[in-house]
Amino acid sequence: MASAQARHLRPDTDEAGESQWSEGGDGLKSAEPRQLAFVFADSPQGDKTRGPQDESDGKRFLVHTAKGNGRMEPATCTAAAGRLMESVASVRSLAQALLNVLRNKGAPGVDGRSVEQVVDEAPALLPELQKSLLDGTYQPGDIRRVWIPKPGGGERGLGIPNVVDRWVQQAVLQVLEPIFEPRFHHSSHGFRANRGAHTAMAEAKQYLGDGYRVVVDLDLSKFFDRVHHQRLLNRLGQQVGDARILNLVRRMLKAKVVLPDGTRVSTEEGTPQGGPLSPLLSNIVLDEWDWELERRGLRFVRYADDCNIFVRSQRAGERVMASTRRYLENRLRLQINEAKSSVTQPEKVHFLGFRFGTDSGPKVEVLISAKTKVKLNTRILELTPRRWGSSLRACMEGLNKYFQGWVGYFRICTQAGADEFRRYDAHARRRLRAIVICQKKRPRFLYRHLVRRGASSGQAAGVAYYRQGVWSRSNRRGMTKAYPNDWFHGQIGSLYDRWRGANPLPQVPSQLSLAW
Repeated sequence: MASAQARHLRPDTDEAGESQWSEGGDGLKSAEPRQLAFVFADSPQGDKTRGPQDESDGKRFLVHTAKGNGRMEPATCTAAAGRLMESVASVRSLAQALLNVLRNKGAPGVDGRSVEQVVDEAPALLPELQKSLLDGTYQPGDIRRVWIPKPGGGERGLGIPNVVDRWVQQAVLQVLEPIFEPRFHHSSHGFRANRGAHTAMAEAKQYLGDGYRVVVDLDLSKFFDRVHHQRLLNRLGQQVGDARILNLVRRMLKAKVVLPDGTRVSTEEGTPQGGPLSPLLSNIVLDEWDWELERRGLRFVRYADDCNIFVRSQRAGERVMASTRRYLENRLRLQINEAKSSVTQPEKVHFLGFRFGTDSGPKVEVLISAKTKVKLNTRILELTPRRWGSSLRACMEGLNKYFQGWVGYFRICTQAGADEFRRYDAHARRRLRAIVICQKKRPRFLYRHLVRRGASSGQAAGVAYYRQGVWSRSNRRGMTKAYPNDWFHGQIGSLYDRWRGANPLPQVPSQLSLAW
C-alpha cells in the first residue's frame, strides 16, 4: 500500500428414460470506546479491485505468530474462567483468528475494507486491537444489512460486520466454543464440529426405524431476529465468569445496523446472521430448549432453528406441538412459523433438503424433497441455456462441477432416492443436445455435423429438417445416435454414477470355500 496510508480509530421419444420436460489517528489512549479502522489516502473506501495475496507480509506475520495455535483447550478455559479476555486478546489467538477470517473470505462491512487489506496491516493493528480489548475501549462498528432471496420465497437479512469486528468475533469464538461445545445436546447438529446435515439425517432415520413414524415439524419464525439479548447473556454468564467477555458480547449484540438505503437503526433483539460468533450464540439460546425436550423424554433432531420431534401417534404429536409452542413463546420468547410447522407423516417433511419414505416395515428410505427437485431442475436450466455462446465442453465443465458438489451433499440418499437421479441425468443430456442444435444454426450445417458423428443420412435429416422445435428435435434418433449416453458419461459424471461411486455395492466373493 502507499506510504500515505493513515490509521485512525472511529466509532451468501427414442431414448428410453429421457426427459420430457420443456424448458482520526488519535490512537487508543482515550478512554472513549472506539472502533478500530483504517483510512487509505488513495481510496477512502478501500481498494475493491485488489485481489487476494496469499503470500503477503501480513499473512506471513500471522502464520509465524499463530504457530502453536492460540486456541485454548477446554480444561484450560475452565481453569481460567475469570480471565478469558486474556485468552481472547493473546497474540496467538488474535493471529489465528484473523487467519480463519481470511480463510472464510467474505465481503467488506460498512467501512468498505477488505479482508486482505486488514491482513496486510496486521503487524501494526494487532497490538492496538489487543490493547483495546484488554482495557475495554474496543467498540464494534455498525453492521451492514444485505438481503438475499430465500429458496421458498421472500428474503433473508444478513448482517455483515466490518472485518475487524469479524476478527474479534472469531477470537471470542475460539475461546467460548470449547467451553460450550461439550455441554450441547447430542441431538443438536447445526454449526458444530464433526456434525452436520448427514449426522442429523442418520439420527432421524434411526428414530423412524424404531417406529416413531409421526413427525412434529417445527420451524422458528425469524429466529435470528428475535433472540432475547438478556436471556442469551444470562445463559452465557452461567459458564463464563469473565464480565469483560459478557460486556463485549453485549456491545456486539447492540451494534447498530445500516440498511441498504443508508438508514442507521438500533438493535434491541436478535443476533445478526453473518458474523463468526452468531452460530454459537444461536446454539447457546436453543440448547435450553434441547434439554427441555430431553427432560420430557422426547426424541428429536435439531439443526439450527429447524427441529423435528418424532412420536408414535398423531394425537401425541398434536399434544407435543401445543406444549412446545407454549414453552417457546413463554420461556424463550420465540415464535413458531405456523405456515412451515405441522404434525405430519415423514413423507411430507422437507428436512435439510431430504424427505423420508416409509412403509409398514422397519426400512426407511432417504429421498430428495420436492423443493430440492425444483432447485435441481432450475439449476440445470441455468447451467445449460439454449443460447449458449461458448463451447459445449465449457458448458459440460460447469455442469460437471455442480453435479460433483450436489452429490457430495445428497450422497446419503438410499437406492430408492438415487433412482430418481436418472431423470435429471437424462434431462441434462437432452439440454446439451439442444445446445448443439442451436449452435449449428442452419439445417445443412447440423445435417453434416450429425453425419460426421455417426448418424445415418436419414437419421440426420430427421433432425436437421424436422419442422418441430429445438426441444422436440433434441431427442430424435439422429441426435441420440450422434451424442449417445455413453459419450456423455465420458464427458460429465452423471448424478447416479457419482452416487454409486460414493455408495459401492457390497463385494461378493466369486468363489466360496468351506473349511472342514
